[in-house]
Amino acid sequence: MASPLKSILAGLDREAWIRFFAALIALTLAFGAALFSTVTRDSGNVIGTAVLASVALLLAGWVALTTVPYLARRVALARVRDALDYEVTREGLVYMALVLVIGVAALNTGNNLLFIIVSAMLAAIVVSGIASAAMLQRVETEVTLPEHVFAHDGVMGRVNVHNESRWWPAFSVSVVPPKVKAEKVKWVLHQSLFRFPPKAPPEKQWLKIPDLYLSRVVIPATRAEILKEPVYFPYIPQNASANAEVELTFPSRGRFVQDGFGVSTRFPFSFLSKTRRVALKREIVVYPAVDPTDEFFQVLPMITGEFESFVAGRGYDLYRIREYLPEDSARHVDWKATAKTGALKVREFTKEDERKLRIVFDNPAPGEVSPENYEKYVALAASLGWHFSDESTDLSFATDEALQSPDVFGFLRYLALVQPRKGTSLLESLALSDDYNVIFTSRPRGSIPTPLWSCSYFIFFE
Repeated sequence: MASPLKSILAGLDREAWIRFFAALIALTLAFGAALFSTVTRDSGNVIGTAVLASVALLLAGWVALTTVPYLARRVALARVRDALDYEVTREGLVYMALVLVIGVAALNTGNNLLFIIVSAMLAAIVVSGIASAAMLQRVETEVTLPEHVFAHDGVMGRVNVHNESRWWPAFSVSVVPPKVKAEKVKWVLHQSLFRFPPKAPPEKQWLKIPDLYLSRVVIPATRAEILKEPVYFPYIPQNASANAEVELTFPSRGRFVQDGFGVSTRFPFSFLSKTRRVALKREIVVYPAVDPTDEFFQVLPMITGEFESFVAGRGYDLYRIREYLPEDSARHVDWKATAKTGALKVREFTKEDERKLRIVFDNPAPGEVSPENYEKYVALAASLGWHFSDESTDLSFATDEALQSPDVFGFLRYLALVQPRKGTSLLESLALSDDYNVIFTSRPRGSIPTPLWSCSYFIFFE
């Protein structure tokens, strides 16, 4: 059985400790060199002073460049992640002003009672900081989001807070969104090559020297995209949980990401607002709004009418061949009977058990459609897909990502994230089937394949 000492030694990070002791020795030598450089300076030995000072500087620089970054990366991630942010409250400012006034009065008068009062007031600040920090370290949070969310529709999310402490409850705790950071400008150093003459062709440049240049990088401002307001919990018993329902509303379709949350408290005296950052990332895909619009009410009757006309009389068993009527679809023309009789004949079937509808979204290239119209037609496609998913219809979808998909939520997710992009039109590879097609496209009418006209309703991007 291994001894406890061997177990401890086996768990040590030897490389980190070697670097630590090497840095300690180097800094000791640097300190000694700095002391001896002072002695040589006082004795008038300029060369010795320069050598010793240079050695001290080089040793300190070596430690700073090699050991310090390595050890910094070895710091436990949880300690960095759970760092506390402090913000002085209005009550805290008033309290500190009172401490300052009483402290000045105590210094001017030498009154021991005033010194005792100042000491007690400062001790209250220390006790408040220790108590609230200890309480926040034992509080964990979880945010649960709904699976399907539509733009502009309010949905309910759940915020759960668990107090892991077995000894004391948590008071006045809030789950808050991350602190909004303003846009920042960062300068980044890049490697380059200095060429001379600068405008000459590369083969005629006779001077090439490694160089560095700075570039300006703008870091965009961060914002809370999911949880925008604090959620307050007045009391959480020890080793217990509390939860709250939160209404969430999203202004548009797309992917919303929040990289972190915070657990905040002002307990016990509200001198400081302390927030522990929690590395809890949440992401949600918001579908386009499916509320009926004017465009929806305009195209729905026409789509329904043509679709009903397309599927009317279709079945597996032939009932009869009759004369062609103006309301008949060209798909049902019996060309053999037509050729024999010299008049248009159509086939009529005995049953109507096939109602197949396919919604095709032929994504346009960038610049073909204005952003406003693009969003309008994305919402219209989502509304039609959602409407027909509740009907007794065999519904499918065709997109440039999933050519055939029967899942309405998969189609809505595609519409939530879709953006105009270049590529071959979907209509070029769209296979004909028994489905009736509702096609969203920006292609000119003259370039649409002829077979699609008899089995499709077209909605053209404006």
